[in-house]
Amino acid sequence: MSRPSQHHQHSHLAVALAAVLLVLLAAPSSADPNDEACLSSLQRSLSPRNWTRSAFSAPCDGFISKLQGVTCNNGRVYKLSLPGLSLAGPIPPELSNCTNLQSLDLSSNALSGPIPPELSKLLNLAVLNLSANSLSGAIPRELAACAYLNVIDLHANQLSGPIPDELGLLVRLSAFDVSYNRLSGPIPVLLANRTTTAGGALAAGPAARFNASSFAGNKDLYGYPLPPMRGHGLSVLAIVGIGLGSGLLSLVLSFSAVCIWLRSTDRTATTPGEDGKISHLMPAY
Repeated sequence: MSRPSQHHQHSHLAVALAAVLLVLLAAPSSADPNDEACLSSLQRSLSPRNWTRSAFSAPCDGFISKLQGVTCNNGRVYKLSLPGLSLAGPIPPELSNCTNLQSLDLSSNALSGPIPPELSKLLNLAVLNLSANSLSGAIPRELAACAYLNVIDLHANQLSGPIPDELGLLVRLSAFDVSYNRLSGPIPVLLANRTTTAGGALAAGPAARFNASSFAGNKDLYGYPLPPMRGHGLSVLAIVGIGLGSGLLSLVLSFSAVCIWLRSTDRTATTPGEDGKISHLMPAY
C-alpha cells in the first residue's frame, strides 16, 4: 500500500507546482518606466496603429504584449518589429529608453530626419534595420558602442557623408548594407578587409568582409570592394571646347610667328646701311 500512497502524494505535489507556476506567469507585472517612456515617445512620433495609451503604459505582461509589433521577455520590451506600416515622421531619441531592446526593425516605412545618436545607448541591440525609408544626415559613429550588433541594414535611404570608421570595430557584425544612399568618401578598411578565421588568420581567397553590393548605389563612395577614387571627368562639350581652343591658339601663334619673320626679313632686305656695308665688304671683280 505504500507505493500507491507515494505515487498519490507525488501527483498532488506536481499539480500544486504547476498551479503555482501558472499563477506566477499570469500575475500582471508592473510596467518598466523606461519601456513606458520609450513606447509613448514612439507613439507620439510615429503613431503606430492599434497602440492605445492603456496598452503602451503597461506594454508587457510577463512574456505577452498587447501592442502590435512588440515582443516581451520577462516583463521587458526586447523586440520592436514594425516594418511596412506606413509610419511617417522622425525616429524619437527617447527610443533609447528601451534599454533591454535587442532587435529594432522599422524598415519599409516613411521615416524621415536623422538617425538619433542616442540609439547607441541600446547596449543589448543586435539587429538594427532602418532600410527603405527617407532618413537623412550622417550615420552616427556612436553606433559603434552597440558591441552586440550583428546586423546593420540602412539601405535605400538618403544618408550622406562618410561611413564612420568606428563601425569596422564591431567584431560581431555579420550583415552590413548601406547601399543606395548618398554616402561619400572611402570605405573603411575594417569593413572592406578580408574575413578572418577563429584563430585570427586571414581566410583563404580575396573575399571582402562585405562585398560590393553592400555599398552599391553611392556614386561618391570609393575604395575596395568598390573601384578606387575616380578623377573628376570632363564633359564631352568641355573636351571639344578645349580641343578647339588649343587649335585656335596654335593657329594664332603660328600666324603671328610668320608675320614677325616676314617683317624681320623685309626690314633686313631694305635697310640702306646694311646694303652699303655688305657691298663695301664684297670684293671687286
